[in-house]
Amino acid sequence: MFSGQERMILGVIVIVYFALLFAFSLYINKRQIKSYDDYNVAGRSVSIYPIILTFVGTAIGGASLLGYMENAFTLGMGQQWLNIGGFIAGAIMAFVFLKKIRELGEKYNMVTIGDFTAMRFGEPARVPTVISILVAYCAITGMQFVAIATILNLTIGTSMTLGIIISWVLLTLKTYFGGLKSVIWQDAIHGTIQTLGIVLLFVIVIFVSGGWSAMSENAIALNQGDHLSIFGITPTEVFIYLLTIGAYQFVRQDLWQRFWAAKDHKTAMRGYWISIIVAGLTGVFVMTIGIFGRYGLQLESANPALIYYEVIEAIFSFPFVVVMVIVLLATVISTADSFFMAGASSIINDIIKPRMKNPTDAKLLQYSRYSVALVSIFALLLALYIPQLVNLWVTGTAMLVSGLLAPVAFGMFWKRTTKVAGVTSMWIGLVVATSWQILGHPFGIHPVFLGLPISIITLIVISLLSKPDELENPL
Repeated sequence: MFSGQERMILGVIVIVYFALLFAFSLYINKRQIKSYDDYNVAGRSVSIYPIILTFVGTAIGGASLLGYMENAFTLGMGQQWLNIGGFIAGAIMAFVFLKKIRELGEKYNMVTIGDFTAMRFGEPARVPTVISILVAYCAITGMQFVAIATILNLTIGTSMTLGIIISWVLLTLKTYFGGLKSVIWQDAIHGTIQTLGIVLLFVIVIFVSGGWSAMSENAIALNQGDHLSIFGITPTEVFIYLLTIGAYQFVRQDLWQRFWAAKDHKTAMRGYWISIIVAGLTGVFVMTIGIFGRYGLQLESANPALIYYEVIEAIFSFPFVVVMVIVLLATVISTADSFFMAGASSIINDIIKPRMKNPTDAKLLQYSRYSVALVSIFALLLALYIPQLVNLWVTGTAMLVSGLLAPVAFGMFWKRTTKVAGVTSMWIGLVVATSWQILGHPFGIHPVFLGLPISIITLIVISLLSKPDELENPL
């Protein structure tokens, strides 16, 4: 795809880019990371501009850019339901959940979702909460390793396995030192780069292809006009996307942490609304680029996973290709470090901290960094086990939704939910979904179609049959 000289230039740029990010993390670490709250919730003082871009930067990652484009190129516009599911869930999150989450975080000084489930259902709820979050966030972090490995494979010719290991080392070091405060400020930069870059690519691809009419004529001539319809997808696929990538928005710990990291409720609400609109439009742009790559530019990719690179190489000269590689790097890194922090916060806040005697801020800060290293190892193993981006994403979110969605939603809004019902529904939903995944989806049934309904039924039945909790509901 690239000549030897071009590969060398791209390789140098990738190395320099990571070096700058690492230096920035060290700077933040030295100047602004003084406490446990600084490291895990950015001191609860983030203003509107960085909060918008960190929401956007986290929402659009490697799977969104590379995976969305690959799916649209291969399967058509029906894959927009990946994006639609996320937008619908985001709107519900803003209307129904955000205010409550923000108020609880302020009142009880929360850092993780485990703080909420422990407050609502007792300390035993922390364990299944952490397992659900770690499974999902390690999977999602792992897919960012895969995305960066693809970049390294194409730019400097490393194997995918070596690329995954290199990206693991670089991202772990950067996040280890910088914490959430560094992540949010780097997201502000990455979010700007990725948004402008994707819009530029969208406009140029349409212009070079001759517009929608010329592209659709090509699709119809190939007897593939149905690929241009958003209804070119089976109902089963739509429900899988709605119940995994859509539903997991409600129990995304990185979102909850950003609601608490914002300096006030108004900043969190405005920032989130703007971000879901920008992220939704970006998703539409990315999938449209995939469709135009196939029928507008008429690319015949032997490996659709590389369609992003083939599109930019087809329409840009090498200097602009370099720019678009930086856009891709910004997109991937902004998600990876955010999910690193979300998983690591669960380990330190929900597993280690409750078991420490007289924990000092310095000790908690130290163990927060160790937790980042631990999460990175789990993510590395998952990336090596499931290297397909969207599959890795859907698998991780299915475990999270099955284990946490019902107890969190019912626990927040249905006062009759009892502690024993909440904890039991977490374990049953998580175990059923994980077992079904390990068994390889028997009868073609996706794990979330079993895990989530069984979790809901368990929670309702046990709540109605058990004695109401004696202590006053903290909500």
